[in-house]
Amino acid sequence: MSPAAPLSPSALGLNLAASEGTTGTGPNIRTGRLANGLEIVVIPDHRAPVVTHMVWYRNGSADDPVGKSGIAHFLEHLMFKGTATHPQGRFSETVAELGGQENAFTSNDYTAYFQRIAKEHLGTLMGFEADRMTGLVLSDAVVDPERDVVLEERRMRTDTDPSQQLSEAVQATLFSSHPYGKPIIGWKHEIETLDRRDALAYYSRFYTPENAILIVAGDVDFDEVKRLAEDSYGRIEARGEAPVRRRPQEPPPHAHRLVTLADPKVEQPSAQRVYLVPSYRTGGRDAMALEVLAHHLGGGQTSMLYRALVLEQRIAVAAGAYYMGTSLDDTRFYVWAMPGEGVTLEALDAAVDGVVAEVATTLAEAGDLARAKTRLIADAVYAQDSQATLARWYGAALTTGLTAEDVAGWPDGIEAVTAEDVRDAAAAWLSKKRAVTGFLLPEAEPGSDAA
Repeated sequence: MSPAAPLSPSALGLNLAASEGTTGTGPNIRTGRLANGLEIVVIPDHRAPVVTHMVWYRNGSADDPVGKSGIAHFLEHLMFKGTATHPQGRFSETVAELGGQENAFTSNDYTAYFQRIAKEHLGTLMGFEADRMTGLVLSDAVVDPERDVVLEERRMRTDTDPSQQLSEAVQATLFSSHPYGKPIIGWKHEIETLDRRDALAYYSRFYTPENAILIVAGDVDFDEVKRLAEDSYGRIEARGEAPVRRRPQEPPPHAHRLVTLADPKVEQPSAQRVYLVPSYRTGGRDAMALEVLAHHLGGGQTSMLYRALVLEQRIAVAAGAYYMGTSLDDTRFYVWAMPGEGVTLEALDAAVDGVVAEVATTLAEAGDLARAKTRLIADAVYAQDSQATLARWYGAALTTGLTAEDVAGWPDGIEAVTAEDVRDAAAAWLSKKRAVTGFLLPEAEPGSDAA
């Protein structure tokens, strides 16, 4: 149980069927909805008699109330503490006894719970998961020790790791208004104030059938899953409309910002630059171009950054870029590099400027562009070998405002991206005034301020 690393944006590159009975080049995915509003997605995979069962909620850390950062992640922990019907530990013990695995994760935009088990036990899992959608029982004796667990998780993952501390500072600087600037796990001083009432209020608001998506991937068919879902989730009373996600939006940035962190524990200096850019939901065609741009600019050893900084100029030992397109609101485009021995971060940053300027003014060569698009689509096709990956990618898309039609049309959208689109996206969105640069150093340099 932990904050989720963002899914690869190329997760959207699955040519999936968008409605019941429609077949694409990938799995014959079918969708439906129960009378109480619960959405159902079924991804057939008949190669082995196992299933991946997931319940996704359309809420994440960006939906945490002001002053209560970390409550989405904290509630994820508390969801394993038992119900009136099934005391603490019973669900997990049953999954283990049946030979299955389970876990959960929280992101900026969603929270998800999943199990992988033999297909004949699917109905049992649904019964347990449906029970804790409405039947969670919490006491101070349960909540207070779990808060300490979360605080220790934060201490181990962030407070003792300079790279994570810098990442938090960069995110908070990039998002001065939008809650993406808050860490998923929460700020320490706010986690310390979370209590049982906070958890139950958040649970009551978001954990409803109207706000949930049931995704089952594996050796099943749609009719079977829907019948089992009716017997379990269908018993939950509808609550009305799904909760509205009210989020302050980020104003257009007008100034480049630099965040520096120095720490004796740092062994390898690094530089990162994070741009505020549109997501798939907010960017339309620009998002497709940004996806291809990320691969062209920094997707491996044939990318522009790697060739320029590592192979030609020999000032970096590694460099890359990636795009976090799967977000409900405007999102992030990362460029990063690690300097070679004797190279300052300022010099490295200036070299990155040169490569970004080149991609924003020069058309990509046909071979480079084709390679980037082919890799994106191929990665998505290969991923169809994993039922769990398919379920996660589909859930991430639907919980961040996309539709099945968006998923199905993704390969065609990537194929349609031109060299002009890539250049124009770089020129429009990779302006330094839209970015925060983060420098990670092994020790403070004379005259510099550590953030």
